[in-house]
Amino acid sequence: MTDPQEPCAPRRNFYGRIKGKTLRDSQKRDLADLDSLSPGPVSRDVNPERLPLDLDALFGGRPVWLEIGFGGGEHLVHQASLHPEAGIIGAEPYINGVAMLLGKIRKLGTDNVRVHPGDARDLMDVLSEASVSKAFLLYPDPWPKQRHHRRRFVTAEYLEPLHRTLKPGAEFRIATDIPGYVKQALKEVPKAGFERVGDGEDSKAWDDWISTRYEQKAMREGRSPHYLTFRRL
Repeated sequence: MTDPQEPCAPRRNFYGRIKGKTLRDSQKRDLADLDSLSPGPVSRDVNPERLPLDLDALFGGRPVWLEIGFGGGEHLVHQASLHPEAGIIGAEPYINGVAMLLGKIRKLGTDNVRVHPGDARDLMDVLSEASVSKAFLLYPDPWPKQRHHRRRFVTAEYLEPLHRTLKPGAEFRIATDIPGYVKQALKEVPKAGFERVGDGEDSKAWDDWISTRYEQKAMREGRSPHYLTFRRL
């Protein structure tokens, strides 16, 4: 039976954490104030008709970037500060991460970030074709067990809608510390209509990169970062 609140939204299985440890009072206040910190229909997915988002209204005609699974939001706010000429949408279902990002947005006072506190697939449903200029997938859930590899983002279920929403020539960046994830990305991403950029070297970070808490944890534990760049054909 179709959900009357979201008549056109597909039902999807979601794997992963939605909530972690108890939020601080300040984080609860930020979540309660989500619509003012991240104004617009992206913030609470208030879009039961699943209509395409009006990105010009959200960002004033700026090019739109997408970060899929922003963790604590360090990289997202770094890019927002570094590139005020772009509007950035962050998709993250983990509510603790959303709360952390909102605190950073409040402190920074930026006006070029919008938050989708949910599954990136639901967000991509309502992004118009060829509307996004750059995408980031940074330290995604590795799903290390072989039987769970189909849950990784670098599968057709995720890559095909991402390809649809990206503009031709748009850059798609992946950072991970899992060699098996690199191998799967190099195999599956080109199948979805992307080409790899660069000479095959993946140990050098991008010039505008900022190391995230996930990368720092990986390095403390002896795992090496890999940085992959693809271009949407």
